Amino acid sequence: MPHVVCLRPVHPEALEKLREGGCTVEVLDPVNATTIAASMPKAEAVIVRATPINRAFLAHAPNLRIVARHGVGYDAVDVPALTERGIPLTVTPDANAQSVAEHAMMLLLNIARQTAFYDRATRELRWSSPPVPATFDLGGRTVLVLGFGRIGGRVARLCHAFGMKVLVRDPFIPQNTIKGAGFIPVKDLAAALAEADVVTVHVPSSAATRGMVNGEFLASMKQGGVFINTARGTLVEEKALAGALSSGHLAAAGLDVFWDEPATPDNPLLKLPNVILTPHSAAATEQGLRRMALSCAESILQVFAGKLDPDVVINQEVLRGNA
Repeated sequence: MPHVVCLRPVHPEALEKLREGGCTVEVLDPVNATTIAASMPKAEAVIVRATPINRAFLAHAPNLRIVARHGVGYDAVDVPALTERGIPLTVTPDANAQSVAEHAMMLLLNIARQTAFYDRATRELRWSSPPVPATFDLGGRTVLVLGFGRIGGRVARLCHAFGMKVLVRDPFIPQNTIKGAGFIPVKDLAAALAEADVVTVHVPSSAATRGMVNGEFLASMKQGGVFINTARGTLVEEKALAGALSSGHLAAAGLDVFWDEPATPDNPLLKLPNVILTPHSAAATEQGLRRMALSCAESILQVFAGKLDPDVVINQEVLRGNA
């Protein structure tokens, strides 16, 4: 019976699905060097959430046949090391899109309506007593959506439903596809940044995108603009963002992700009053966690059945090598 190791607990329905599919299942909690060294030698599949999968980890896993990522980001996974061993890395591309898109809108709505301030003021019985912060409607504002994949596409539709003018920049998506969806494609990034009241980022972290939100990017944004990031913290140079927020060039930011996670005490963004922060929890709704775990289980069972869906595989060259 194939043995599956879950690095941290996942939804119980996924564990049951694996067992019904003929697997034995082990859940590591806590995940540390000792538990990894003890459990990984017999693992043929692993479900990973936040644990780095690197060469040191793989040295403990001689029988590993698949790494199933509980989510879509894989910057903590050494993909070349997996590919060298012919091990596919799968993600859950559809499972968390709705959850993350809704979280992005939650951050934006909290900024627009100053929810944190008014909640605190109400509890203190300060009934809208001046001075109070300005709030704004989303309707009539312009949003720039960077990345038009599964999450970015949903965010664009949600923003449109609120009556926003939606600009979209994604060099990998045909302009006519963006137009056909009812949005405005963008070629000139600087011009779009200057026009947009809100910029929301939905691109993966890679060598090409790491640090893309830098001083030049932020300086190009509209005075008083709002920045939202539910994608990856490594897209943003955090000192530059903190500077833009402190100076008043940007009015506010909503962030679910950080360059270093967990966030460290010296991160300047933690001390700013005009930032809404959440701990990389956008996908962690009840439904999102269930969908991601079940998607991982499905990929693992497909591997053992010899029919893995290539659409969920990051390093697809291993499929050709294993064919």
